[in-house]
Amino acid sequence: MSPGNLLRVGDQASSMMNKIEEALVPAVAHPNQTEGPQRQVIDKLTPAPAHSHAPAAPAPLEPLSEELVAGILKGRGLRGWLRAVNIARVLGLLSLYLFLDTYDVRANFTRRNGDRLREEAKTQGRLAQFQVWVRELRWRLADIMIRALRFVIFRGAEGSAKKEARLSQQAAWLRRSLIGLGPTFIKIGQALGTRADLLPLAYVKELALLQDQVPSFPTTEAYARIESELGRTLQQAYAEIDAEPIAAASLGQVYRARLHSGKEVAVKVQRPNLEAILRFDIALLYRFVQVTNRFFPKANENADWEGMLHEFYATIFEEIDYVKEGQNADLFRRNFRDWRAIRVPTIYWTHTTARVLTLEFIRGTKVVDLEALRARRISPVKVNRLMVKAYLKQLLEDGFFHADPHPGNLLVMDSGHLAFFDFGMVGRITPKLQSQMIDAFFHVVGKDVHGLGQDIINLNFLKPGVDAEMIRPVVEGLFQHYLNLKLGEVNFKELTYDLAEIVYEYPFRLPANFTYVMRALMTLEGIGIVTDPEFSFFETARPFAKEFMLRREGKVFRELIFNKLTGREGSNGSIEWSKVWKLTKMAAKMYLESA
Repeated sequence: MSPGNLLRVGDQASSMMNKIEEALVPAVAHPNQTEGPQRQVIDKLTPAPAHSHAPAAPAPLEPLSEELVAGILKGRGLRGWLRAVNIARVLGLLSLYLFLDTYDVRANFTRRNGDRLREEAKTQGRLAQFQVWVRELRWRLADIMIRALRFVIFRGAEGSAKKEARLSQQAAWLRRSLIGLGPTFIKIGQALGTRADLLPLAYVKELALLQDQVPSFPTTEAYARIESELGRTLQQAYAEIDAEPIAAASLGQVYRARLHSGKEVAVKVQRPNLEAILRFDIALLYRFVQVTNRFFPKANENADWEGMLHEFYATIFEEIDYVKEGQNADLFRRNFRDWRAIRVPTIYWTHTTARVLTLEFIRGTKVVDLEALRARRISPVKVNRLMVKAYLKQLLEDGFFHADPHPGNLLVMDSGHLAFFDFGMVGRITPKLQSQMIDAFFHVVGKDVHGLGQDIINLNFLKPGVDAEMIRPVVEGLFQHYLNLKLGEVNFKELTYDLAEIVYEYPFRLPANFTYVMRALMTLEGIGIVTDPEFSFFETARPFAKEFMLRREGKVFRELIFNKLTGREGSNGSIEWSKVWKLTKMAAKMYLESA
């Protein structure tokens, strides 16, 4: 078999595995099969009595543990093995493609490390030099084989048109494979589709289609779920409801409907068997992480995969609880109650359960549809600034943020309001982490390289047990370069690429609690660059960040000083007068600039 047919074989294997699996696993994603008119109009009947409170949420989520995983996988037999093989095949090929695409970073590090070892061996005698020579010979042979494999798979040299075409084919294969694997992996694909810092551009473009081009499930099943969840017929619940979904996502799909009161609403219905499918898939991923940690420990050095899986487990099960999503939307709306430019759909609790969510129907234009925005005389640049300011408020002031800000979840209304949707995936930041982020911002503004080095340590970006003092000069050297640039000359993607070699060479890792913060910020920057080619997140964020910092830190200092003066309990914290002085100078400067 020709190596060039590897991708085609992958598709054929995927098709065969999916056919076998369909006989054993309930289907979760099929094209809509509903027949009949595009809208089903329901006779107006007396609706069920309204409830005055939100439905009760399900029981607390059981922590992800070895006992839970063993219980989920027990007795799965052939079905479990087939799905595990299918998942391993897709993830294995994806890892291979990405390894080969980014191989130059690893090769450059290995080359530099070899040069260093060779110099050290000169002072240690001939035996040491011979050992280094043997090691270097092995590496050169492996390097030749890897580069040959990369050429065969990509069918072209680095930067060639053939390689770019091959990347596009791989990206299309990946999207089809993730859809075939179902909701869990569609969700993972959606997250990857926002990470232009990690994936080739062809992958990012293809995976972006998963945001709003996911196969729907039959409307008959959706209607049955609505009636089962609400405990009443469609005629009792809604005056009318569309026969076709207006959107299908990884975890559910949405129908336009109208209440008996005349209010136009969107009805979000969860996919069938979703909880069981997610539990099974996450249990398999848990096993994969364990095997990887045991046999390939270096794979976990630069990313806390187990911590990220635990966070994904908690977040995804919060996301499929529509009662929790509704409560998140209500909290987000309260946080922005004084912001006239921000809109959040109203939740209709009388028509909401853990698996059916009814909310206000809001029409608008995607934030990246520049022509449509300009046609409505709305400035994309102003929309961009509003998004950035809103996110800084969420991160630095509220400690509660929308963790999935892709273009499908952000609409600009004809009135110019920015509407946020889909609050299933949210993040929370502790006051301690907020304070550490604010300290880091102080150090960026003050170009305090030593302080930024300490921030990296405080924020747990180093692997456990590493001597922080040994790494500090490397961190300070990196930031010395970037702090000498104007903020407008720095963007997240360039910084991430420059960090790649350092992360590979030194003991850094991405903390699990930073996963969704970084994802949200990088997604925002991606949207910002589309709407404004001159966009710089740092430059745009700077004045707003100062404003939120002054408000938050000023409140903390006022309470601390008041408690000190009055002798109240809880005044054990010490007053950092250096920070007070910095805040005072910053406030004075902002006042003079605005005068």
